[in-house]
Amino acid sequence: MSGRIASVLLPLPLPEAFDYAVPEGWTLAVGDQVAAPLGPRLLRGVVTALRDARGDNRPLKPLAARLDEASLPAGTVAFVEWAARYGCQAPGEALAMALRGAGHAPPRPDRRLALTEARPARMTPARERVIEMFEQAGAGLRPGEAAERAGVSTGVIKALTDEGVLAWRETPPAEPFGDPDPARPGAGLNPSQAAAVEALAAMIAEGGFQAALLDGVTGSGKTEVYLEAVASVLAADPEAQVLVLLPEIALTQAVLARFEERFGAQPGEWHSGVATGRRRQVWDGVAQGRCRIVVGARSALFLPFRTLRLVVVDEEHDGSFKQEEGFVYHARDLAVARAKLEGAAVVLASATPSLESLWNAEQGRYRWLRLNRRHGRAVLPEIGLVDLRDTPPEAGRWLSPPLVAAMAQTLAAGEQSLLFLNRRGYAPLVLCKACGERMTSPDSQSWLVEHRYTGRLVCHLTGWSMPKPEACPHCGAKNSLTSIGPGVERLEEEARRLFPEARIAVFSSDTIPDADSARALVAAMTAGEIDILVATQAAAKGHNFPNLTLVGVVDADLGLRGGDLRAAERTFQLLAQATGRAGRAERSGRALIQTYQPDHAVMQALKLRDRDAFFAAEGEARQAAGLPPYGRLAAVILSSPDGEALERYARALAAEAPNGEGVEVYGPADAPLALVRGRRRKRFLVRADRSVDLQAYLTTWRARAKPPNAVRVDIDVDPYSFL
Repeated sequence: MSGRIASVLLPLPLPEAFDYAVPEGWTLAVGDQVAAPLGPRLLRGVVTALRDARGDNRPLKPLAARLDEASLPAGTVAFVEWAARYGCQAPGEALAMALRGAGHAPPRPDRRLALTEARPARMTPARERVIEMFEQAGAGLRPGEAAERAGVSTGVIKALTDEGVLAWRETPPAEPFGDPDPARPGAGLNPSQAAAVEALAAMIAEGGFQAALLDGVTGSGKTEVYLEAVASVLAADPEAQVLVLLPEIALTQAVLARFEERFGAQPGEWHSGVATGRRRQVWDGVAQGRCRIVVGARSALFLPFRTLRLVVVDEEHDGSFKQEEGFVYHARDLAVARAKLEGAAVVLASATPSLESLWNAEQGRYRWLRLNRRHGRAVLPEIGLVDLRDTPPEAGRWLSPPLVAAMAQTLAAGEQSLLFLNRRGYAPLVLCKACGERMTSPDSQSWLVEHRYTGRLVCHLTGWSMPKPEACPHCGAKNSLTSIGPGVERLEEEARRLFPEARIAVFSSDTIPDADSARALVAAMTAGEIDILVATQAAAKGHNFPNLTLVGVVDADLGLRGGDLRAAERTFQLLAQATGRAGRAERSGRALIQTYQPDHAVMQALKLRDRDAFFAAEGEARQAAGLPPYGRLAAVILSSPDGEALERYARALAAEAPNGEGVEVYGPADAPLALVRGRRRKRFLVRADRSVDLQAYLTTWRARAKPPNAVRVDIDVDPYSFL
């Protein structure tokens, strides 16, 4: 052995790095990837520290190999460790996020047939056509393509290949990103955009960690502003890297196109819909500094950037930035932390910023850049409230007469409408008319959602599904199951009955499962090939449809039900974003919001477009209760398949809660979803003043009562879901 000890973090839910002996002759550095023995297995790990073995007499296993893979930069290692401490989670789980692309095989070389100088021993008309076709093509072809072009069978192609007339040629796969050119001209800017660009350029020129909130109404041109900030960063440093985070995969394609138009090269794309081989290319490109711009979902935050200089979080208010399972984190908050660790700038952009970001801007922690008008001649849409108590839909329908009339006018004018309902499927509940049984998942308490397109009942919490039965599983009554409430599929059905001549499409994660589908639907909507788009929140943000002049919000009260602390804030943000899709070009737009609560503060703020007054009132209520952003919250969730063991441990943990000034512990109580995937669940809620080290409190508390093997303890710092 070399007399050196390496601390190696493994991508497993382990509490700390393990020590290994470094073999003689090895040269290791922090961030190197190694193969480390753990029991009978060899696992990929990352070196997080190195020290002299002098005085350490422990018998340590030696490392098995130094992997021929890109090292994680020191900033990435520091970020992984910080993120785990902040979330009170195992650092190995954070490392697994950072190594997600490293373990994939790169894409295979592209294999095509090409013509050689050899000629067949026996020439036939079919073979002659193939040779002439290859001579004219001038490039390699796949066997099926070659046979189709020449009008022959694939057997002819195979015979020519066997004789050596055609030969396979391999070319390395093209990189899915290019070298951006910041000197290319950008879009024309109005005075407020130009002022924001100038402020961001000055902030970036100062260097080091800087944060800004880009607060602009829908359609004000926030993307153009941060594109120019990206150009400033790239122009100032030829090695600088930029990360742009988006909340939805459906938004990625439009933003990628904007980047390609501005910089002449497509950025690296990173999200779950990207093929594994491509993700490996992007991961390597980022680690080696070749990929200078990445546009992706929240997990892109863990990529191994070498020289990260700017992070942009677009639609920073969006709840999709919160990951609820596995390694739990909020990408917006961790983006700010990563920028600080890297000494980079961070820009948070939104038309409806989160209360947390607004508070940070008011406190002077973030520079506050405001865009109060839409770009060009576009104006904000006129917003009307449809009181469903006065003008309800017809029996068995969901669209009110005023909304139906507005849709008819819009269709007659050759313009587009969007019906917004943030509920997937056909109906959110299926029950038996005979016995009242509500269909639920067998191992969870969540209702099964009917999906008419597939004929299945689906649990959106766990993914479990079943064909819709002909008889009630509880009482056996046939043809007794009825659909309660609308989903987007049911709205589409109603719209087709009302407007049979209209071209109608549905935009939800069920109908648009991947990036290619999203790209095709957005292109069709932009080209005017769709008259009525029925959509969930997948289409409620970031998209720009020039001919869309009417937005109808079908169930505006949906988000106000169930009531967690962010219910009103989230509802306002979502509806403001949805209604903001209307009138984004030269044609003016309008939005109609169907509600049973027209006097609610959210509805009045939307109607009057008085966002600041709404958030001021919301902030006062939060401040009085000591809730975020004026205080801090954490959830401690206990789960077990053994209800009795769960109850005993919950009582034991409650008894061990440390006494601390400025800390309040509520619970244990059954979680609203008390059964998920066969596991019973209980929750504690911890509220703390901002001066309290909440992570230290939670770590101390958890250590006082070790859970039995049957019980799992999950901690969610700054929870967004209270189910």
